This record gives sequence, structure tokens and C-alpha cells, in this order.
Amino acid sequence: MVTKEMSIGEVLMIDPTTAPIMTEYGMHCMGCPYSQMESLEMGCGAHGMDVNELVEKLNTYLAEKANA
Repeated sequence: MVTKEMSIGEVLMIDPTTAPIMTEYGMHCMGCPYSQMESLEMGCGAHGMDVNELVEKLNTYLAEKANA
């Protein structure tokens, strides 16, 4: 389960195919070393996006993928 406290890097380690979802939320720097430390909450805050919406979307995606 993804939480807003997780780093962008942690989410990508769980499933790299989540990258396009994070890109939709302004997080285009997934290859950046800072993404290994920056939380989803920090990333969304920097881009004026709703972290709770992103977390929900990521968790829904991962659950649907697991059940496919």
C-alpha cells in the first residue's frame, strides 16, 4: 500500500509502471537523485497537486493490477 510519506523512489521500486501516474501529477524528475528522498507529499506540494488523490490513484492502480 502506497502512503503519502513514501518516497517517489520507493513507489517506483514497488512498481516502475506507476511512473506515468506520477508524471500526471507533475513529478517529471523520477530519475533525479532527490526523488529517492522526496516524499509523495513533498512532490505534490511542490507542484500544487493533491497528494491524497495521487495516493488513491496509485493504490487503485496497484490493486487492479494485482487482481488482473
